[in-house]
Amino acid sequence: MAYVIAEPCVDVKDKACVDECPVDCIYEGPRTLYIDPNECVDCGACEPVCPVEAIFYEEDLPDDWLWYKDAADQYFQEIGDPGGAMDYGTLDHDEPRVAALSKRAQA
Repeated sequence: MAYVIAEPCVDVKDKACVDECPVDCIYEGPRTLYIDPNECVDCGACEPVCPVEAIFYEEDLPDDWLWYKDAADQYFQEIGDPGGAMDYGTLDHDEPRVAALSKRAQA
């Protein structure tokens, strides 16, 4: 896995990254977006368009957010590799640690 979506996306989900992804590997959960580590081709197109700076190359994740890599890995181990987010639609749940986060106030 090359890129990871971390906490700034939770309860925001701008989705500019979804439009930029050439392989359609960014999936939407109820509270956040997830990059499928098996479908991502490490192109980096998603990172610069994220307005909340939630996307990190895995080696650049801040220490407090390292668990988001594991959360994405676990999430896609559970649901498999759907093969394209647009055709799959919104996922029905979030990874448990993401689901347990306090709700963010909307600006």
